[in-house]
Amino acid sequence: MQSSTIKAVFFDIDGTLISFNTHEVPLSTQDAIRLLQKQGIKVILSTGRSINSLDHVKHFNFDGYSTFNGGYCVDASNGNVLHKATMDPKDIERLIEYSKGTPISYSFMSEKEVTIYHVTPEIDMMYETVNLPTPPLVDFETLDTSSILQTNVFIHPDLEENFMRTIMPNSIATRWIETFADVNPMGQSKRVGLDVFCEHFGFDISETMAFGDGGNDIEMLKHAGIGIAMGNANPQVKENADYVTDHVDEDGVWNALVHFGVISQS
Repeated sequence: MQSSTIKAVFFDIDGTLISFNTHEVPLSTQDAIRLLQKQGIKVILSTGRSINSLDHVKHFNFDGYSTFNGGYCVDASNGNVLHKATMDPKDIERLIEYSKGTPISYSFMSEKEVTIYHVTPEIDMMYETVNLPTPPLVDFETLDTSSILQTNVFIHPDLEENFMRTIMPNSIATRWIETFADVNPMGQSKRVGLDVFCEHFGFDISETMAFGDGGNDIEMLKHAGIGIAMGNANPQVKENADYVTDHVDEDGVWNALVHFGVISQS
């Protein structure tokens, strides 16, 4: 199948570009990115990570960064912020009040920093898994609740629905790892990031391709011209993709791009 009309490819990071096993970008994926760029195809990161947690992949010279699950989009060529969506301060205030009487951990992610409340050994291990340092503890005296772009709430999936309904009703939760939920403003998702960059670079959504493996990738995969789930993606992600490729460690990105004729195997 040929997809020579593809003008932009959006990549999730963890579990898609970067292997959870090796903590590295497979060589075949590196080659694929270079070939896309050589053909003039825009290559854009689409991640739940902070804009300040991308140092390990910035050397690939991406054209744009859709961070905080589409809540903060940046043109990489000039650093211009194309889109910024902050959370409802009332949800943040309710979360803080809730944590005074219930054991819970969470992180606050803003344009400038990531901080955390209540660190456990399991949380330290989780950050090590994604090759990030555990954030410093939040200083509530200096916290600006109107600046938060995303929170990571460390809550069991079975408790998530009631928690969101009662504590953070103006926000939406998605997961790419069972340990915590990404919590963003209601209506915010990686789908928004696709639309922001389509408008910015002047291409149609039908001319996009997106790769992902986690729950926070589903809206992006459904919205893109071609949505591709990694072989290591969870079942729900695969059900919502147009195509399921191989595992990240088995040349999944490369194989899918070759399958759709976006790059050549020769």
